[in-house]
This record gives sequence, structure tokens and C-alpha cells, in this order.
Amino acid sequence: MILQISVAMKAMPWYCALPTISEYLTEIGWTKSFPRLNNVGWLAFLVYLAIYLVFVEFGIYWMHRELHDIKPLYKYLHATHHIYNKQNTLSPFAGLAFHPLDGILQALPHSLGLFIIPVHLNTHLLLIFIEAIWTANIHDCIHANLWPVMGAGYHTIHHTTYRHNYGHFTIWMDWMFGTLRDPMDDEAKVM
Repeated sequence: MILQISVAMKAMPWYCALPTISEYLTEIGWTKSFPRLNNVGWLAFLVYLAIYLVFVEFGIYWMHRELHDIKPLYKYLHATHHIYNKQNTLSPFAGLAFHPLDGILQALPHSLGLFIIPVHLNTHLLLIFIEAIWTANIHDCIHANLWPVMGAGYHTIHHTTYRHNYGHFTIWMDWMFGTLRDPMDDEAKVM
């Protein structure tokens, strides 16, 4: 766990740079982000938010999957995170123990979305904050089963098989692209 904390603390300033740059570009007007809900209204806000969340889910799924499938990316970037590959080596700190470039690549869909989809700036920042908490949560090995949420049970399987459950907040992308492995199925096999 000390190694996980050390890796996370060294990488964190680097992968905090992307949201900082994104916020600056938003503040100078280069993104489609908007500052107030009354700029677009509640209905448009909810529609844009749904589109943004799907975009982020899709982007993070594919970025994460490619970090596994493209061998040099895995070897030089993502393997740093996957040294924690057993249930007893995972902890909330492992969720932030990434190579800095790996963390930036996986956060990229959040920032790219700002240039494509109108999204409320504070909502975007809140989602980035929630993502940090979420990342720690899915590495804590406390297996709650709340479909379609990508919980720790699903993500622990990801760390032990390397070929399943690449998703972000939900399991939908894994289900759509054939990489879903349900922890309930694994428990049924054991019994």
C-alpha cells in the first residue's frame, strides 16, 4: 500500500494538469461549456449531460481497452497500475496509482467532451471530482452489486483477468462490446 501511495502522489500533479488546462480553455471561451444553467435551460442541460456521459463512458472504455490491447502502451504505461492484480493487493490507493500519462489518457474523454458537447462547467468539474472518488471506490474490493454500476466486484475481475470489465461508471460498454464478466457468475462457479 505504501508503494501505491507513493506512485499516486508522484503522478497526481501530472494528471491534474489536463483538467486545469481544460478549465482554462473553458474560461477563455474555447470550449462549448456554459457557465449557468439558464444559458440553455433544464431540458437542454439534461440532454447535453446524457450525451456527455455516454461520450465519456465510450471514450474511457476504449482508451482503457487500448491501454491493454496495444502492447507498448500496456508495458510502459498501464502495467504500472496492474502490478496490483490480486484482491489482497488492491486498495483505494491503487485506484490512483497510475503512470502519469496513463492517467491523462484515461481522463482525456472528459476534456475532449468539452470541445464537442455543450456541458455545464460546474457539472463537468463535479464529475471529475466524483471520478477520483469512484476510482478509489472500485479498487477497494468491497463488492456491492447494483446493476448497471461498474462496482468493485467487476473491477476486481478486471485486475485479475486483464481481459474483462474495462468500463467506467457502468457496465454498458463492456456488455455492448463483449468484454463483460459478471462477478455473480464467478461466485456461482465457486459454489
